[in-house]
Amino acid sequence: MVFGRGRKTKQEPTDSGEAREPVADATVDDSAGTSSAAPGRGATGPFDVSEIEDQDGYVDLGALLIAPAEGLQLRLEVEEATQRVVAVTMDLNGSSLQLQAFAAPRSEGLWDEIREQIGQSVGSQGGQVEEVQGGFGTELLAKLPASGADGSHGYRVARFIGVDGPRWFLRGVLGGEAAVDRDAAAGLEALFRQIVVVRGENPMPPRDLLQLRLPKDNAVPAPQSAPDLERPERGPEITQIG
Repeated sequence: MVFGRGRKTKQEPTDSGEAREPVADATVDDSAGTSSAAPGRGATGPFDVSEIEDQDGYVDLGALLIAPAEGLQLRLEVEEATQRVVAVTMDLNGSSLQLQAFAAPRSEGLWDEIREQIGQSVGSQGGQVEEVQGGFGTELLAKLPASGADGSHGYRVARFIGVDGPRWFLRGVLGGEAAVDRDAAAGLEALFRQIVVVRGENPMPPRDLLQLRLPKDNAVPAPQSAPDLERPERGPEITQIG
C-alpha cells in the first residue's frame, strides 16, 4: 500500500460552520446501476473501535483505522488555511473513495438529513441527485454538469454512501468507475466495510469532523507483496458542493 502525493486542498465552511460537502473525482458519464437494499452495518462493518479485539495491522489515521490492501493508495487531504487533515481518499484500480467521519448524536443518525442537504446543494448548481439502494442501504447518486477536455458536455458523477454508527457518522464518496459501475466499486466497498472509526470520549457537537492525522510511524504492516508506505504530503484539491 502506498501513500500518494497530491496538491493542496481547501474546504470552506457553511454559514452554520459545517464543512461543505466534498465530491471525489468522478467520471463524465450519464448512467448508473442499482442493487437491492441491505441491512445496517451490524456485523458487516464499518466498525466502531469497541467492536474489534485487536488494532494491530491497521493504518492508524486517528479517527479512522484502515486495513492495508495490495494496490491501495491513500491520499490525506489537508485544509490549506488550518493545515489540518480533513479527509482521506482511497485509490484502488482507477477509482477513488473519499472518507470523512463526523460526530453524531447518541440517539439518532445523520444520514437521512445529510442526504437531503446534499440534494439541495447539487440542485442549486444545476445538478441532479437520485436515491438508490445499495450494499449500505440508501445511497445518493449525484450528477453535476461538467465539460470534458475536448469541450464536450456531460456529467461529473459521485456516489455518496453513509453509515450511522454509535455517536459517529461515516461518509464515503465514490468517484471514477466506482461511481457508476457496481462491479468496479466492489474492491473499495469491501475496504469501506473494514474501516474502524475511533470516536473518542470527548464531547463534540454533531457534524464536527473527527480528527484525522498522519500515521505516527510509516512502518505499517502491509500485505507481503504490497509496496512500502511513503509519507504523505498534501491531498488533491477537493471540488466543493454547497
